[in-house]
Amino acid sequence: MKECILKTNNLTKKYKEFTALDRVNIEIKKGDIYGIIGRNGAGKTTLMKIISTLTTKTDGDFTLFNHEDTDITETKRRIGCLIENAAFFPNLSAYENLKYYAIQKGITNENQIKEALKAVDLENTREKKFKNFSLGMKQRLGIAFAILDNPDFIILDEPINGLDPLGISELRETFKRLNEEKNITILISSHILSELYLIATNFCIIEKGKVVKSLTKEELDKECSKCIIIKTDDVKKVSVILEKELKTTNYKVIDKEEIRLYDYLNHIEKVNKVLVKNDINIKQLGETGISLEDYFKNIIKEENENA
Repeated sequence: MKECILKTNNLTKKYKEFTALDRVNIEIKKGDIYGIIGRNGAGKTTLMKIISTLTTKTDGDFTLFNHEDTDITETKRRIGCLIENAAFFPNLSAYENLKYYAIQKGITNENQIKEALKAVDLENTREKKFKNFSLGMKQRLGIAFAILDNPDFIILDEPINGLDPLGISELRETFKRLNEEKNITILISSHILSELYLIATNFCIIEKGKVVKSLTKEELDKECSKCIIIKTDDVKKVSVILEKELKTTNYKVIDKEEIRLYDYLNHIEKVNKVLVKNDINIKQLGETGISLEDYFKNIIKEENENA
């Protein structure tokens, strides 16, 4: 069984009357690339700040490397963070910037600086000054800063934000390299599911401080897989017909007019025949697949409608 790196238990953060984080429960295992997806202000950064002890919780608790949050002085050394951009000196090179922080951290082995830069593909920047870096290079230097202490677990808040496709691709390779070659477990956030899809192994969708969905990449693939879309003015009756006559519960009610059926993909005419026989008013019937963006929107929509 994989080691549990992080587990939260009803983690809550309030600012007077505002609840930024509402009884959050997540679990991250060793080797995961765990993606937190949520809109701006959903609570992603608050969660990361509590875990990294940059802010305090209001209620609940968490364990880090199986240590209670009241006793993580030693385990904190096993994590690296990039939650707010590190303050790098514009006229210094990548190496010089990291050397400054190495001194601050008490790191005397300069090979750690070289290894950190190599891990993010910045070892050949030589004398190029930070102010002349591309945004992608700046983000990679921030990640080098996060792994300077050779951590087992790194926390990265929106590291892909604002990057062009090339920069995203370069960071994607960096994350995979850190995860696979250095065996670093990664917690990473974004507000765009499609960006994290190519990186993460596990996903957590957060909205208004609450976890509304947790799933693996395999489960996400299944939920976004091909299906038969049925639009009608009587969703309840269609659900009964699917279960009684077509003997399937492999469907999902999207809203008051739409059902998605994941069975009978090669027999859509049979579905149509059964629905017509039962006098169902069919507004639309056809095969479709849901995009990652639409999936995220639907989850958020359902949460807000049920709130």
